Amino acid sequence: MLVLVAIACTYFLAALSLDPRSNYADRNPPPSPAEVEAVLNAYNLNPDTPAVERFARWVRGAVQGDLGRQVSGADVGPEFLRRAMTSVRLVLVAAVVGSVGGILLGAWSATLRERRGDRALTLASFAVLSTPVFVIALALQLAARNINEAVGSSVLEYTGEYAPEATGTWDRLLSRAQHLVLPSLTLIAFHIALFSLYQRNTMLDVLHEDFVRTARAKGLSRRTALRRHALRVAVLPLLPLLTYNAVLTLTGALFIEKIFGWHGMGEWLVDAVLAQDVNVVAAVGIFTAALVLAAALIADVLHLALDPRSRIP
Repeated sequence: MLVLVAIACTYFLAALSLDPRSNYADRNPPPSPAEVEAVLNAYNLNPDTPAVERFARWVRGAVQGDLGRQVSGADVGPEFLRRAMTSVRLVLVAAVVGSVGGILLGAWSATLRERRGDRALTLASFAVLSTPVFVIALALQLAARNINEAVGSSVLEYTGEYAPEATGTWDRLLSRAQHLVLPSLTLIAFHIALFSLYQRNTMLDVLHEDFVRTARAKGLSRRTALRRHALRVAVLPLLPLLTYNAVLTLTGALFIEKIFGWHGMGEWLVDAVLAQDVNVVAAVGIFTAALVLAAALIADVLHLALDPRSRIP
């Protein structure tokens, strides 16, 4: 139900604030008002039509898999799938690697409390979080360009999703992997910094709990007791943040996609707002709502897996 409310709010906000008619104002030769009205009505983008009526028509099509037409006249559906896969590929890698890396580093930092390693990791995390994500992206892009010039070869790819000249399945997969490295590193650095700080604090709260001392008293080594018991409990408060942060990552991915030339949902949303394209904005709303729904499901599953007490009816 909440997903439907989110989609409806997105659609009405776009429908009431964007004016697709402005796309035809500067065309040469200018189309007649009748032609503009006919096109806008055909694409369900006419601002003169009540927003409720347009929304009802859009929902009927969306239920059948038709997300409407873009201002350009192209179908939204095929472009939606392509853009969604691009964003998921980028965000999923960053979320998984960054979250796991941040949790492990944070737990390790907690075991070194007040030592040099703990202070260095904490300082580095704060430095990364205080740096805008687009600054990190530009720095990595500049470093890649300098490295490529130094070695005389494209060791690090920093523009586009893949090399157009790549042919064959293996070459395309390798090219996509090479182009994924730098955008992913940008988001991974942010994730590691964020989760390491959270995990350090939650880990410190459980290091001296009775169940940890009991595990040590039963003969478990300190490392085993921390890994099997302390870390398992300390990660529970982070589960909502771990899953829902994948949705928030889309905000950072917007800059990443623009800087590294990735054509994902973030870039598409910006272009759609500039083009006054209501149907595309609504499609991005569906994508975001689906991510939130998936994140909630994953958070519940992980909580059940890590906390046996939650399985008791």
